[in-house]
Amino acid sequence: MSIALEGISILDLTASQMPGRWASGLLGDFGAEVIVVERPPYKGRESGPSGVHTLKTRREIESFYAFNSFDRNKESITLNLKSIEARNIFYRLVKQADVVIEGYRPGVAKKLHVDYDTLNKINSGIIYCSITSYGQGGPYRNFPGYDLNIMALAGAVGITGEKGRAPVMPGVQIGDWVGGGFMSVVGILLALMARNRTGRGQFVDISMTDGVLACMAMFSEEYFRTGKVPKRGEKINTGGSHYNNIFRTKDKKYITIAAWDPTMYENLCRALGRDDLISYQHPSDDKKRDEIFAALSEIFVTKTRQEWFEFLAERNIAVAPEYSLDEVFTDPQILHRQMMIERDHPTVGKVKQSGIPIKLSDTPGSFKSFAPIPGRNTEEILLELGYSEEKIKELKKNGEI
Repeated sequence: MSIALEGISILDLTASQMPGRWASGLLGDFGAEVIVVERPPYKGRESGPSGVHTLKTRREIESFYAFNSFDRNKESITLNLKSIEARNIFYRLVKQADVVIEGYRPGVAKKLHVDYDTLNKINSGIIYCSITSYGQGGPYRNFPGYDLNIMALAGAVGITGEKGRAPVMPGVQIGDWVGGGFMSVVGILLALMARNRTGRGQFVDISMTDGVLACMAMFSEEYFRTGKVPKRGEKINTGGSHYNNIFRTKDKKYITIAAWDPTMYENLCRALGRDDLISYQHPSDDKKRDEIFAALSEIFVTKTRQEWFEFLAERNIAVAPEYSLDEVFTDPQILHRQMMIERDHPTVGKVKQSGIPIKLSDTPGSFKSFAPIPGRNTEEILLELGYSEEKIKELKKNGEI
Protein backbone atom coordinates (compact mmCIF):
# COMPACT_ATOMS: atom_id res chain seq x y z
CA MET A 1 0.00 0.00 0.00
CA SER A 2 1.45 3.37 -1.03
CA ILE A 3 1.59 6.39 1.26
CA ALA A 4 0.14 9.71 0.05
CA LEU A 5 3.20 11.87 0.80
CA GLU A 6 5.91 9.25 0.49
CA GLY A 7 9.12 10.87 -0.78
CA ILE A 8 8.27 14.33 0.56
CA SER A 9 10.88 15.66 3.00
CA ILE A 10 10.00 18.36 5.56
CA LEU A 11 12.25 20.39 7.86
CA ASP A 12 10.29 21.73 10.83
CA LEU A 13 11.75 24.72 12.70
CA THR A 14 8.66 25.22 14.90
CA ALA A 15 9.61 22.86 17.74
CA SER A 16 7.86 24.73 20.59
CA GLN A 17 4.96 26.15 18.54
CA MET A 18 1.74 24.21 18.17
CA PRO A 19 0.57 25.39 14.70
CA GLY A 20 3.69 24.21 12.90
CA ARG A 21 3.96 21.02 14.95
CA TRP A 22 0.34 20.18 14.12
CA ALA A 23 0.89 20.86 10.43
CA SER A 24 4.06 18.80 10.06
CA GLY A 25 2.51 16.11 12.26
CA LEU A 26 -0.49 15.66 9.98
CA LEU A 27 1.77 15.59 6.92
CA GLY A 28 3.96 13.04 8.71
CA ASP A 29 0.93 10.85 9.39
CA PHE A 30 0.56 10.54 5.61
CA GLY A 31 4.11 9.51 4.89
CA ALA A 32 6.15 12.71 4.70
CA GLU A 33 9.62 12.42 6.22
CA VAL A 34 9.68 15.10 8.93
CA ILE A 35 12.85 16.22 10.67
CA VAL A 36 12.32 18.57 13.61
CA VAL A 37 15.23 21.00 13.95
CA GLU A 38 15.64 22.01 17.61
CA ARG A 39 18.04 24.06 19.68
CA PRO A 40 20.60 22.21 21.80
CA PRO A 41 20.55 21.23 24.55
CA TYR A 42 17.03 19.90 25.28
CA LYS A 43 15.05 23.07 24.74
CA GLY A 44 12.12 23.40 22.36
CA ARG A 45 9.27 21.03 23.04
CA GLU A 46 10.33 20.31 26.61
CA SER A 47 10.01 23.94 27.67
CA GLY A 48 6.44 24.31 26.45
CA PRO A 49 3.17 24.56 28.41
CA SER A 50 1.58 21.99 30.74
CA GLY A 51 4.53 22.04 33.14
CA VAL A 52 6.67 19.90 30.82
CA HIS A 53 9.73 21.93 31.76
CA THR A 54 9.43 20.57 35.31
CA LEU A 55 10.10 16.98 34.25
CA LYS A 56 13.20 15.58 35.94
CA THR A 57 13.70 11.88 35.24
CA ARG A 58 14.38 10.14 31.96
CA ARG A 59 11.19 8.11 32.37
CA GLU A 60 9.08 11.24 32.89
CA ILE A 61 10.51 12.71 29.71
CA GLU A 62 10.00 9.44 27.81
CA SER A 63 6.39 9.33 29.00
CA PHE A 64 5.70 12.90 27.88
CA TYR A 65 6.94 12.24 24.36
CA ALA A 66 5.25 8.84 24.21
CA PHE A 67 1.83 10.48 24.56
CA ASN A 68 2.74 13.34 22.22
CA SER A 69 0.65 12.88 19.07
CA PHE A 70 1.83 16.12 17.40
CA ASP A 71 5.36 14.84 16.93
CA ARG A 72 4.86 11.16 16.17
CA ASN A 73 6.33 9.88 12.91
CA LYS A 74 9.15 12.47 13.13
CA GLU A 75 12.89 12.54 13.66
CA SER A 76 14.74 15.17 15.70
CA ILE A 77 18.08 16.87 15.18
CA THR A 78 19.50 19.57 17.46
CA LEU A 79 21.29 22.42 15.69
CA ASN A 80 22.44 25.76 17.03
CA LEU A 81 21.49 27.82 14.00
CA LYS A 82 23.45 30.79 15.34
CA SER A 83 26.55 28.76 14.54
CA ILE A 84 27.95 28.79 10.99
CA GLU A 85 28.85 25.10 11.20
CA ALA A 86 25.34 24.14 12.32
CA ARG A 87 23.78 26.28 9.59
CA ASN A 88 25.91 24.50 7.01
CA ILE A 89 24.44 21.22 8.26
CA PHE A 90 20.98 22.71 7.89
CA TYR A 91 21.77 23.89 4.36
CA ARG A 92 22.80 20.35 3.42
CA LEU A 93 19.44 19.14 4.67
CA VAL A 94 17.69 21.88 2.69
CA LYS A 95 19.32 20.69 -0.54
CA GLN A 96 17.39 17.42 -0.30
CA ALA A 97 14.21 18.79 1.31
CA ASP A 98 10.86 19.73 -0.21
CA VAL A 99 9.39 21.87 2.56
CA VAL A 100 10.59 24.10 5.39
CA ILE A 101 8.14 25.22 8.08
CA GLU A 102 9.04 28.02 10.50
CA GLY A 103 7.18 30.10 13.07
CA TYR A 104 9.57 32.94 13.86
CA ARG A 105 8.43 36.55 14.00
CA PRO A 106 9.03 38.35 10.70
CA GLY A 107 12.72 39.11 10.25
CA VAL A 108 14.08 36.53 12.70
CA ALA A 109 14.66 33.85 10.05
CA LYS A 110 16.66 36.35 8.00
CA LYS A 111 18.87 37.15 11.00
CA LEU A 112 19.53 33.42 11.37
CA HIS A 113 20.21 33.14 7.61
CA VAL A 114 17.45 30.52 7.20
CA ASP A 115 14.93 32.76 5.41
CA TYR A 116 13.22 31.92 2.13
CA ASP A 117 15.50 33.99 -0.10
CA THR A 118 18.59 32.30 1.35
CA LEU A 119 17.20 28.78 1.11
CA ASN A 120 15.72 29.32 -2.34
CA LYS A 121 19.24 29.95 -3.65
CA ILE A 122 20.25 26.57 -2.24
CA ASN A 123 17.16 24.72 -3.49
CA SER A 124 14.90 26.50 -5.99
CA GLY A 125 12.21 23.89 -5.46
CA ILE A 126 11.90 24.52 -1.73
CA ILE A 127 8.44 25.33 -0.37
CA TYR A 128 8.88 27.64 2.60
CA CYS A 129 5.90 27.98 4.93
CA SER A 130 6.04 30.79 7.48
CA ILE A 131 3.41 30.79 10.25
CA THR A 132 2.97 34.03 12.19
CA SER A 133 0.29 35.67 14.28
CA TYR A 134 -0.47 38.50 11.86
CA GLY A 135 1.40 37.73 8.63
CA GLN A 136 4.52 39.06 6.93
CA GLY A 137 3.11 42.52 6.25
CA GLY A 138 0.98 45.16 7.92
CA PRO A 139 1.26 47.38 11.01
CA TYR A 140 1.02 44.40 13.41
CA ARG A 141 3.58 42.19 11.66
CA ASN A 142 6.14 42.50 14.49
CA PHE A 143 3.69 42.25 17.38
CA PRO A 144 3.68 39.13 19.54
CA GLY A 145 0.37 37.31 19.51
CA TYR A 146 -1.00 34.07 20.90
CA ASP A 147 -4.17 32.14 20.21
CA LEU A 148 -6.44 34.28 22.39
CA ASN A 149 -5.14 37.56 20.91
CA ILE A 150 -5.61 36.22 17.40
CA MET A 151 -9.17 35.02 17.99
CA ALA A 152 -10.02 38.34 19.63
CA LEU A 153 -8.69 40.40 16.73
CA ALA A 154 -10.51 38.24 14.17
CA GLY A 155 -13.83 38.62 16.01
CA ALA A 156 -14.23 35.03 17.25
CA VAL A 157 -14.03 35.98 20.94
CA GLY A 158 -16.51 38.81 20.41
CA ILE A 159 -19.31 36.44 19.36
CA THR A 160 -18.61 33.84 22.04
CA GLY A 161 -20.54 33.98 25.31
CA GLU A 162 -23.98 34.72 26.68
CA LYS A 163 -26.14 37.61 25.60
CA GLY A 164 -25.44 40.81 27.53
CA ARG A 165 -22.45 39.32 29.34
CA ALA A 166 -18.69 39.51 28.94
CA PRO A 167 -17.01 37.50 26.14
CA VAL A 168 -15.49 34.15 27.07
CA MET A 169 -12.42 32.33 25.83
CA PRO A 170 -13.29 29.61 23.29
CA GLY A 171 -12.31 26.21 24.64
CA VAL A 172 -10.48 25.12 21.49
CA GLN A 173 -7.41 26.94 20.17
CA ILE A 174 -8.90 27.82 16.80
CA GLY A 175 -6.09 30.26 16.01
CA ASP A 176 -3.44 27.59 16.56
CA TRP A 177 -5.11 24.52 15.07
CA VAL A 178 -7.16 26.01 12.24
CA GLY A 179 -5.77 29.48 11.56
CA GLY A 180 -2.19 28.25 11.78
CA GLY A 181 -1.95 24.47 11.48
CA PHE A 182 -4.73 23.56 9.08
CA MET A 183 -4.17 26.56 6.80
CA SER A 184 -0.48 25.66 6.64
CA VAL A 185 -1.24 22.12 5.56
CA VAL A 186 -3.51 23.41 2.80
CA GLY A 187 -0.94 26.01 1.71
CA ILE A 188 1.88 23.47 1.60
CA LEU A 189 -0.13 20.94 -0.39
CA LEU A 190 -1.22 23.63 -2.85
CA ALA A 191 2.40 24.71 -3.30
CA LEU A 192 3.48 21.10 -3.86
CA MET A 193 0.84 20.71 -6.57
CA ALA A 194 1.94 23.97 -8.21
CA ARG A 195 5.55 22.78 -8.17
CA ASN A 196 4.53 19.70 -10.12
CA ARG A 197 3.62 22.07 -12.97
CA THR A 198 6.22 24.81 -12.63
CA GLY A 199 9.19 23.02 -11.08
CA ARG A 200 9.57 25.94 -8.67
CA GLY A 201 9.02 26.24 -4.95
CA GLN A 202 7.41 29.27 -3.35
CA PHE A 203 6.84 31.20 -0.13
CA VAL A 204 3.68 30.33 1.82
CA ASP A 205 2.67 33.23 4.09
CA ILE A 206 0.27 32.01 6.79
CA SER A 207 -1.30 34.54 9.13
CA MET A 208 -3.18 32.82 11.93
CA THR A 209 -5.46 35.86 12.14
CA ASP A 210 -6.32 35.54 8.44
CA GLY A 211 -7.16 31.88 9.01
CA VAL A 212 -9.52 32.56 11.91
CA LEU A 213 -11.16 35.42 10.02
CA ALA A 214 -11.82 33.06 7.11
CA CYS A 215 -13.73 30.84 9.57
CA MET A 216 -15.89 33.87 10.43
CA ALA A 217 -17.20 34.11 6.85
CA MET A 218 -20.84 33.43 7.74
CA PHE A 219 -20.84 36.32 10.21
CA SER A 220 -18.84 38.71 8.05
CA GLU A 221 -21.00 38.04 5.00
CA GLU A 222 -24.14 38.96 6.92
CA TYR A 223 -22.45 42.05 8.32
CA PHE A 224 -21.38 43.20 4.85
CA ARG A 225 -24.88 42.57 3.52
CA THR A 226 -26.93 44.17 6.31
CA GLY A 227 -24.54 46.46 8.14
CA LYS A 228 -25.61 44.88 11.45
CA VAL A 229 -22.91 43.72 13.85
CA PRO A 230 -23.60 40.22 15.23
CA LYS A 231 -23.61 40.11 19.02
CA ARG A 232 -23.04 37.43 21.60
CA GLY A 233 -25.97 35.14 22.25
CA GLU A 234 -28.17 36.65 19.55
CA LYS A 235 -27.40 34.61 16.45
CA ILE A 236 -28.79 31.14 15.81
CA ASN A 237 -25.38 29.51 16.24
CA THR A 238 -24.25 31.55 19.25
CA GLY A 239 -27.12 30.70 21.61
CA GLY A 240 -29.81 32.95 20.19
CA SER A 241 -32.34 30.26 19.29
CA HIS A 242 -34.39 27.60 21.05
CA TYR A 243 -33.91 24.92 18.38
CA ASN A 244 -30.10 25.13 18.21
CA ASN A 245 -28.96 25.15 21.80
CA ILE A 246 -27.75 23.31 24.88
CA PHE A 247 -30.15 21.97 27.50
CA ARG A 248 -29.58 20.59 30.98
CA THR A 249 -30.89 17.10 31.66
CA LYS A 250 -32.22 15.18 34.66
CA ASP A 251 -28.77 13.82 35.61
CA LYS A 252 -27.29 17.36 35.63
CA LYS A 253 -25.57 16.80 32.32
CA TYR A 254 -26.23 18.48 28.98
CA ILE A 255 -27.69 17.58 25.60
CA THR A 256 -27.23 19.55 22.37
CA ILE A 257 -30.05 20.06 19.88
CA ALA A 258 -29.51 21.40 16.35
CA ALA A 259 -32.90 21.22 14.63
CA TRP A 260 -32.12 23.70 11.87
CA ASP A 261 -34.18 22.03 9.17
CA PRO A 262 -37.96 22.82 9.38
CA THR A 263 -38.82 19.12 9.14
CA MET A 264 -36.36 18.31 11.89
CA TYR A 265 -37.76 21.10 14.05
CA GLU A 266 -41.25 19.71 13.54
CA ASN A 267 -39.97 16.26 14.53
CA LEU A 268 -38.52 17.80 17.69
CA CYS A 269 -41.76 19.51 18.68
CA ARG A 270 -43.77 16.33 18.12
CA ALA A 271 -41.24 14.20 20.01
CA LEU A 272 -41.45 16.57 22.98
CA GLY A 273 -45.27 16.64 22.85
CA ARG A 274 -45.36 20.32 21.92
CA ASP A 275 -47.06 20.36 18.54
CA ASP A 276 -48.23 23.88 19.38
CA LEU A 277 -44.68 25.16 18.90
CA ILE A 278 -44.24 23.90 15.34
CA SER A 279 -45.16 27.26 13.80
CA TYR A 280 -42.71 29.11 16.06
CA GLN A 281 -39.33 27.99 14.74
CA HIS A 282 -38.58 31.65 14.01
CA PRO A 283 -40.68 33.74 16.44
CA SER A 284 -41.05 37.41 15.61
CA ASP A 285 -39.71 38.66 18.95
CA ASP A 286 -37.10 37.70 21.52
CA LYS A 287 -39.66 37.38 24.30
CA LYS A 288 -41.49 34.56 22.53
CA ARG A 289 -38.21 32.82 21.77
CA ASP A 290 -37.19 33.04 25.42
CA GLU A 291 -40.55 31.62 26.48
CA ILE A 292 -40.12 28.64 24.16
CA PHE A 293 -36.56 28.05 25.34
CA ALA A 294 -37.78 28.05 28.96
CA ALA A 295 -40.55 25.59 28.09
CA LEU A 296 -38.14 23.22 26.35
CA SER A 297 -35.70 23.52 29.23
CA GLU A 298 -38.39 22.25 31.63
CA ILE A 299 -39.02 19.26 29.39
CA PHE A 300 -35.36 18.30 29.05
CA VAL A 301 -34.85 17.99 32.80
CA THR A 302 -37.36 15.11 32.85
CA LYS A 303 -34.95 12.56 31.30
CA THR A 304 -31.24 11.81 31.51
CA ARG A 305 -28.79 12.85 28.84
CA GLN A 306 -28.49 9.29 27.46
CA GLU A 307 -32.24 8.78 27.47
CA TRP A 308 -32.75 11.94 25.42
CA PHE A 309 -29.94 11.00 23.04
CA GLU A 310 -31.39 7.58 22.28
CA PHE A 311 -34.97 8.85 22.13
CA LEU A 312 -34.37 11.81 19.80
CA ALA A 313 -31.73 10.23 17.54
CA GLU A 314 -34.27 7.62 16.48
CA ARG A 315 -36.65 10.40 15.38
CA ASN A 316 -34.38 12.07 12.81
CA ILE A 317 -33.35 14.93 15.06
CA ALA A 318 -29.79 16.26 15.20
CA VAL A 319 -28.85 15.55 18.79
CA ALA A 320 -25.63 14.73 20.63
CA PRO A 321 -24.52 14.50 24.25
CA GLU A 322 -22.16 17.15 25.62
CA TYR A 323 -19.12 15.13 26.66
CA SER A 324 -16.08 15.55 28.86
CA LEU A 325 -12.90 14.03 27.39
CA ASP A 326 -13.12 10.82 29.43
CA GLU A 327 -16.52 10.24 27.80
CA VAL A 328 -15.38 11.21 24.30
CA PHE A 329 -12.86 8.39 24.13
CA THR A 330 -15.34 5.72 25.20
CA ASP A 331 -18.03 6.69 22.69
CA PRO A 332 -18.68 3.91 20.14
CA GLN A 333 -18.63 6.30 17.17
CA ILE A 334 -15.24 7.74 18.14
CA LEU A 335 -13.83 4.25 18.66
CA HIS A 336 -15.26 2.96 15.39
CA ARG A 337 -13.58 5.83 13.52
CA GLN A 338 -10.28 4.96 15.22
CA MET A 339 -9.93 8.44 16.67
CA MET A 340 -8.20 6.88 19.63
CA ILE A 341 -5.26 4.63 18.87
CA GLU A 342 -3.25 2.51 21.30
CA ARG A 343 0.33 1.39 20.85
CA ASP A 344 3.00 -0.37 22.93
CA HIS A 345 5.87 1.91 23.92
CA PRO A 346 9.18 0.15 24.73
CA THR A 347 9.55 1.80 28.16
CA VAL A 348 6.20 3.39 29.04
CA GLY A 349 3.90 0.50 28.12
CA LYS A 350 0.43 0.97 26.62
CA VAL A 351 0.04 4.46 25.19
CA LYS A 352 -3.10 6.10 23.82
CA GLN A 353 -3.14 8.97 21.34
CA SER A 354 -5.65 10.84 19.18
CA GLY A 355 -6.21 9.15 15.84
CA ILE A 356 -5.79 10.41 12.27
CA PRO A 357 -8.77 12.60 11.26
CA ILE A 358 -8.52 12.23 7.47
CA LYS A 359 -9.47 8.83 6.04
CA LEU A 360 -8.13 7.97 2.58
CA SER A 361 -9.27 4.72 0.97
CA ASP A 362 -6.11 4.03 -1.03
CA THR A 363 -3.28 5.91 0.74
CA PRO A 364 -4.31 6.18 4.41
CA GLY A 365 -2.27 7.74 7.17
CA SER A 366 -0.47 5.58 9.68
CA PHE A 367 1.38 5.51 13.01
CA LYS A 368 5.02 4.62 12.42
CA SER A 369 6.93 5.90 15.45
CA PHE A 370 6.54 7.74 18.74
CA ALA A 371 7.63 11.38 19.08
CA PRO A 372 11.40 11.59 19.54
CA ILE A 373 13.13 13.18 22.48
CA PRO A 374 14.92 16.32 21.17
CA GLY A 375 18.12 15.37 19.40
CA ARG A 376 17.45 11.64 19.34
CA ASN A 377 18.32 11.32 15.65
CA THR A 378 21.12 13.90 15.44
CA GLU A 379 24.02 11.47 15.06
CA GLU A 380 22.09 9.21 12.70
CA ILE A 381 21.18 12.10 10.39
CA LEU A 382 24.72 13.50 10.41
CA LEU A 383 26.18 10.11 9.55
CA GLU A 384 23.77 9.90 6.60
CA LEU A 385 25.00 13.34 5.48
CA GLY A 386 28.58 12.02 5.46
CA TYR A 387 29.91 13.40 8.75
CA SER A 388 32.44 11.22 10.57
CA GLU A 389 31.99 10.14 14.17
CA GLU A 390 34.99 12.27 15.15
CA LYS A 391 33.48 15.35 13.52
CA ILE A 392 30.18 14.71 15.26
CA LYS A 393 31.95 14.57 18.63
CA GLU A 394 33.65 17.86 17.82
CA LEU A 395 30.36 19.52 16.85
CA LYS A 396 28.77 18.30 20.07
CA LYS A 397 31.70 19.51 22.18
CA ASN A 398 31.43 22.99 20.60
CA GLY A 399 27.68 23.19 21.30
CA GLU A 400 26.79 23.30 17.62
CA ILE A 401 24.62 20.19 17.85
